[in-house]
Amino acid sequence: MSVVQKPLGTPFGPFTTAEEVARDVDLSGKIAIVTGGASNLGRETVRILSTRGAHVVVPARDVDAARQALAGIAGAEVVSLDLLDPASILGFAERFLAEHESLDLLILSAGVMATPLVRDAEEHEGQFATNHLGHFRLTAALWPALHSANGARVVVLSSRGHQLGGFDLDDLDFVRRPYDKWLAYGQAKTANVLFAVALDARGREHRVRAFSVHPGTIVGPLARHLSSEEIDMFGVLNDDGTPIIDPARDLKTPEQGAATTVWCATAPVLDGIGSAYCEDCDIASVETEGRFGVRPFAIDPDVAEALWSESVRLTGTDLPTRR
Repeated sequence: MSVVQKPLGTPFGPFTTAEEVARDVDLSGKIAIVTGGASNLGRETVRILSTRGAHVVVPARDVDAARQALAGIAGAEVVSLDLLDPASILGFAERFLAEHESLDLLILSAGVMATPLVRDAEEHEGQFATNHLGHFRLTAALWPALHSANGARVVVLSSRGHQLGGFDLDDLDFVRRPYDKWLAYGQAKTANVLFAVALDARGREHRVRAFSVHPGTIVGPLARHLSSEEIDMFGVLNDDGTPIIDPARDLKTPEQGAATTVWCATAPVLDGIGSAYCEDCDIASVETEGRFGVRPFAIDPDVAEALWSESVRLTGTDLPTRR
């Protein structure tokens, strides 16, 4: 298994918006699912895909709030789903498969960051369970529809948070280690990148390609578990409390933050390519230090396979083998 991780030199960059990326894209007749699609980056992704003709299904725990947030976006459908509840994931997938033969775009945008220690019903650490295991279960359950699309793409929202490290395949749930919310976040974001690598290895022969994305730094609901002092330490707010917008420093608007996701989901230049970690609407370079690029450990194919095997063990699910 090889990972394509070399910049293409696209005409886009950190200032590019999702609207600009999708200007010449026609998604008429396409079906998309966007988890986390009712707020911030996810909502902008839903809006752009819808304006380009796609029918977008938005899973949400709070269906009423999601419908209110997405009011006015034609082509967006809200369906109940809780990523921490395996039965809810299966029920969502069964309903989708009963109504749709294929799934063209699966965008895994939902996530949490730097939360206090929370465990799901199976005692898995909450950030790992939400950001990775829930999406792992969902992708496996939707595999028949991805396979049937004959050219599907899966986009997994990671971040530069993967550079925090903390990935420990022998203690993913922080049972033996003291819990550290930032190490747990870094581990979950690393898992997102590794998941895309392993999924792409399985999907490429079926024309299902996977990518992971750093969208940029966007102040929003993801920071809800941080104190005002913690947010101040990041230097992302003006004196009046509004977000600083400086894409050259990776501080972006939601419209700019959604651009790389939409690019990975729709760019023709990515036909025949997969498994890449992307930022600023291009494939990122591999870097061992600094703020930019992807760390080598996050795209290691052997580690990706090991995480896949462990995810199968933890969830009791895998891609169907009957096709």
